[in-house]
Amino acid sequence: MLSDALWFLKRSDDWLATTIIGAILSLLSVLILPGIVLQGYYVRTMQAATRGDESAPSFTDWGGLFVDGLKLFAVTFVWSLLAIIPSVALFAIVGAGSVAVSEAASAPGAAPSTAGSLGLGIVGLVGMLLVTGLSLLVSYLVPAAGANFAINGSLRAGFDVRTILKGALTSEYAIAWVLAIVVAIVLGMVGSVLAIILVGLLVLFYAQVTTYYLWARGFADGVGTQSDW
Repeated sequence: MLSDALWFLKRSDDWLATTIIGAILSLLSVLILPGIVLQGYYVRTMQAATRGDESAPSFTDWGGLFVDGLKLFAVTFVWSLLAIIPSVALFAIVGAGSVAVSEAASAPGAAPSTAGSLGLGIVGLVGMLLVTGLSLLVSYLVPAAGANFAINGSLRAGFDVRTILKGALTSEYAIAWVLAIVVAIVLGMVGSVLAIILVGLLVLFYAQVTTYYLWARGFADGVGTQSDW
């Protein structure tokens, strides 16, 4: 699987042009629109991977890329809320607690007390551990949700919790997810070092295509389905 993923983009007849376009879109992602189009390309990457295609798709049908990119963004954003909302809530609770403790300590005649600070510290530590664990879980499930959406071509599939969990809890997906993380770290480091001469952008895009391939292929193998798109 890893070998197929690493050679997926390179096997395309126009792999260099595709990589350059992807790198430019990555650079312009701060303008939002290019980033959405890029997300659409990753949807096609996942569809090609789950169909068993040996080479990556080209940048064609830009309108379709934009629509698919919006859908993938929606799936990713909604699932990410499962980690974002608790994080914001924890920040608000700790912030409000800190203000309350400070006001109590600065009140006229108030005796110094560490009980409030200790309790707040414990709440913050426990909350941070829970939020970190939840964030890791979400980062594990989000690619599965995106893959299920890509396979079915339906936005609803991105929120089909039963199917998503079914695929995410398989060894095929777990192995693919770990491989994707390793690839992202290794190629990401190389790309970051070379980014100063812009070549790194090509490497970073190559890494993204590889990771999306792995996520989708692992999920599809796990649930035993393939994309018809």
